[in-house]
Amino acid sequence: MRSTECFCTDRLIAERITDAHSDELLRMHRDEKVMATLGGVRTEQAWTREFLNKSIAHWNQRGFGLWVFRDITNGEFVGRGGLRHILVAGSDEIELAYALMSEYWGQGFATEIAKHSLQIGFEMLHLTNIVCFTMTTNYASQRVMQKAGFTYERNIIHAHLPHVFYRMTALDWKKQQKS
Repeated sequence: MRSTECFCTDRLIAERITDAHSDELLRMHRDEKVMATLGGVRTEQAWTREFLNKSIAHWNQRGFGLWVFRDITNGEFVGRGGLRHILVAGSDEIELAYALMSEYWGQGFATEIAKHSLQIGFEMLHLTNIVCFTMTTNYASQRVMQKAGFTYERNIIHAHLPHVFYRMTALDWKKQQKS
């Protein structure tokens, strides 16, 4: 299997999340716009440290996880995204996660991250299905899920808030690639 630690998309450079990304993630976690749909602003450095430690541990235990994405033209931090195990609605699932700095919203970067993450998940990691969810009011994220080919499954409560829950199977992925 090829390494999934670093890769490029048309407009982004992805690298496995590491301690070196602490300051960029802290800046993201303090941004009110970004965190409005991700559980609220996290001003404490300890919260970002815990997030980073969990993300690094996931990579070490599972061989995949979240990446940090940079603009390929200038190297600036665009956001983070990738695949991770998560307990949602009582089930262990593989989640496609993504979060972008607000200055990069509405430019197709989240969809680009989603599609490349799905390709790695299904073609390299041979996952059987991947889920994605967001708050019911986050219409932009729901559009990303739909553009990436996810199918709405149901509404759920996650982190004590109403969310929409989408899923894509490996068979769905293969069908999309043929069309």
